[in-house]
Amino acid sequence: MTEQNIVRKQLIQSYQNMRKQTENLCLPLAIEDYVIQSIDDVSPPKWHLAHTTWFFETFILIPYLKNFSVFSPLFQYLFNSYYQNLGSPYPRIKRGVLARPTVETVYLYREYVDEHITELLEKCSTDILPTLISLLTLGINHEQQHQELLLMDIKHNLSMHLDFPAYHKSDKTYDSFESNPSTFLHIEGGIVQIGHDGKSFCFDNELPRHVHVLKPFLFAECLVTNEEYMEFIDAGGYQQPEYWLADGWDYVQKNYWQAPLYWFKTDNSWQLFTLEGLQDLNPKEPVVHVSFYEAAAYASFRGARLPTEHEWEHVALKKNVDSTTGNFLEKNILHPYCAMSDSDKNIPKQLFGDVWEWTASAYAPYPGFKSLSGVLAEYNGKFMSNQMVLRGGCCVTPALHIRASYRNFFQPDKRWQFSGIRLAKDA
Repeated sequence: MTEQNIVRKQLIQSYQNMRKQTENLCLPLAIEDYVIQSIDDVSPPKWHLAHTTWFFETFILIPYLKNFSVFSPLFQYLFNSYYQNLGSPYPRIKRGVLARPTVETVYLYREYVDEHITELLEKCSTDILPTLISLLTLGINHEQQHQELLLMDIKHNLSMHLDFPAYHKSDKTYDSFESNPSTFLHIEGGIVQIGHDGKSFCFDNELPRHVHVLKPFLFAECLVTNEEYMEFIDAGGYQQPEYWLADGWDYVQKNYWQAPLYWFKTDNSWQLFTLEGLQDLNPKEPVVHVSFYEAAAYASFRGARLPTEHEWEHVALKKNVDSTTGNFLEKNILHPYCAMSDSDKNIPKQLFGDVWEWTASAYAPYPGFKSLSGVLAEYNGKFMSNQMVLRGGCCVTPALHIRASYRNFFQPDKRWQFSGIRLAKDA
């Protein structure tokens, strides 16, 4: 077998494994669960299954497979997410009103596209193979993003039910844990390199690698826990405007926030809705489902601040933290885990996995940033406004999807993603 054929075979296998993983995430769902859209931010599981398929059909099969016929011309409209250069997409807020196409048809759509992707990779000419490898790698990473979104959205959809149904059951145990909110690591500043080196796959927003100047700073060893966040609640943190940014305080007042999303108080004790259903709040777990506004207010309450994304990335690289270790999707816990005891007190705990960590950095282009070419220029660059950066991945992120330079981003009021808090201070 030639080296090129080995590359083709490996790529087909990676593609098929990833596609199967997405469908495996839907196995616990009832047929009714596929079409629910609980809020505007959420998409129905059926839509995720179809949109990720549309991505491969639109950007790979249509331009590169000769005589290819689309599965359904209507799907080019229904499952376009936000690519205005391909025509006005179907309104996001109405995705949940579509009973058709049926779930069965969407799975047939996936099968149809998968068969043709395999055909293309097996038969394509040598000269276009590098282009297909690049596009397919982007598509695989795109669907991995939707695997995380799928579980985020399923959780919110299920939280609407009065009986708080469980999506799954895990085998998690808590052998030991350790959290000390007063422990901060001293990090030297200096002239540092930030961003991806471009030698392997990354998204365009991670480029280019560039120089950044950092002053010395303090970086919390541990994530903020439920127990610590309850002190903020009990101290009246949601009633005291001095801790809040002006927009954040407006959200608190308008939406009657009193605690993180999915917290419910019964008989003077807190319970938490998880993908395993409603459970007693574990005080030692990292707090999760907080907005940027809540994270910033909590930091102010503690006399601290949130780290910048440059500080966060510098710590990850300086401490040589393995980005593939941690509580990710593959562990099938699907919930933030308690910090485990560790003999090395000089390494931050849970830097990767468990919860996305809000940073103090606005989502903006790096110096010299260039979007992808063509229609795919809309992938990341056009969202560089009114959003904040999060780092590190979470308990529903695929492990191989994350690296130190990875930049996630959400509007500062969003809470349905698995977002948490790590503190920092000036040295």
